[in-house]
Amino acid sequence: MTLKQLANELGVSVSTVSKSLNNSSEISHETRLRVQAFAKFYNYRPNNIALSLKNKKTKTIGMIIPEVVHHFFAMVVQGVEQVAMDRGYNVLISLSNESFEKEVINMETFADSQIGGFIISLSKETLKRQDYHHIHQTIDQGMPVVLFDRTVPEINCDQVVVNDEQGAMLATQHLLEQGRKNVLLVTTEDYISVGRLRTQGYVKALRNAGIPLDNSLIIKTEDSKRSDIILPALEEELKSALKNNPEIDAIFTVNEIYAAAAMRVIRAFGLQIPKDIAVICFTDGVISKYASPPLSTVNQHGTQIGIEAANMLIDRIEQKEISTDAITKIIACEIVRRDST
Repeated sequence: MTLKQLANELGVSVSTVSKSLNNSSEISHETRLRVQAFAKFYNYRPNNIALSLKNKKTKTIGMIIPEVVHHFFAMVVQGVEQVAMDRGYNVLISLSNESFEKEVINMETFADSQIGGFIISLSKETLKRQDYHHIHQTIDQGMPVVLFDRTVPEINCDQVVVNDEQGAMLATQHLLEQGRKNVLLVTTEDYISVGRLRTQGYVKALRNAGIPLDNSLIIKTEDSKRSDIILPALEEELKSALKNNPEIDAIFTVNEIYAAAAMRVIRAFGLQIPKDIAVICFTDGVISKYASPPLSTVNQHGTQIGIEAANMLIDRIEQKEISTDAITKIIACEIVRRDST
């Protein structure tokens, strides 16, 4: 009997079962008793992470990423794999598909596989719910966790992040230096840390240039789904923005998939890139290099993030001489200039 099967049998969410088994006051007393009784009847093991710690662990890392459509996540995986191979570890990779429950299930499944620790980028739904109990439980049981890209201060563990604010500021400054005055930002909701920080960098660059902030020039995607699923809705938002603000002369997006959508819309309006509208984005991936024209980007150095995260995790697993306090490593960004600007 797995956590998911328990939830299905009881007609409740995985989160409700997990919290009930841990006697969380967030769940009603009646529900907790019902879940606990059901789990006991089926001899359910509520803490697979603790059980895995009692057994001999294999030299395996569990890695959970939100989605695979982004070149950035592929590059992080490549960096993790590189270090793991060099240091004699295997890597198990799974997708949360931006789902909180899938993230919880993945962690439990990996714990059953007797892994040594986790490298995780949190799902959008987890960030929106602000429910990190599964991460806290894992850390409390003595299993090391390293977060990357999407992180939160509420989780006390090692983290590897890009300097998102700096990268966004550099990108916006680059557009302004090209003589652009009306820069449209396409970002995510503020509950996603990278979206919030990149918005802050955009605002700071405008302020430094003495340009007043126009909130109608900020599109925040309001979703907890994968980026590729929301593209049709995003294109409609972009069309509306260009109709309502014909003075827009540049677009800055927080990933290259959104940039590709922006380029489609620009062409649909009969406009030219970069003559009429310049485009720049985060993630220096395949889309950016082979777009027409090639996209200027903010290079996040995804492979380096993966290398840092894997080394930090394996050092924790092997109890190397590192600080007992949580460590945060910040990777600097740089602008790659191409024909789109």
